[in-house]
Amino acid sequence: MDLIVIHAISLPPGEYGGDWIEAFFTNRLDPHAHPYFEQIEDLRVSTHLLVRRNGEVVQFVAFGDRAWHAGVSCYGTRENCNDFSVGIELEGSDDTPYSDEQYRSLSDVIHTLMATYPTLTSESIVGHCDIAPERKTDPGPFFDWERLRSGLS
Repeated sequence: MDLIVIHAISLPPGEYGGDWIEAFFTNRLDPHAHPYFEQIEDLRVSTHLLVRRNGEVVQFVAFGDRAWHAGVSCYGTRENCNDFSVGIELEGSDDTPYSDEQYRSLSDVIHTLMATYPTLTSESIVGHCDIAPERKTDPGPFFDWERLRSGLS
């Protein structure tokens, strides 16, 4: 692993809590449960981790396995970021600040990943917006990169 990609997700968009995100990442989302779900019913995506608003961490894919979180992506000169990255989803959106609990859990997870994978450094932590800037905006303007980096010091 050479890269950590921070994402944001809420299902339905702008709503938090419930089991919709877990159902989505395990391909069990009922497309009839909400009108928005019909728009995403054919997507097959995965992520290594989800950090809920309360700081709870849910793992979907083992760190040594490939997750399908980055899509068409490029980091420096390397394409297909799924091949060499860990995807971490934060329960959130572009228009909501993240919780203190999320920053604490995210810092803890990143510390563990950096201790396990020596190729990971604080410089190898990016947003989905950084590796797919024409398609993605997450984790969004409310994500406090300075707060994350200071929590890793």
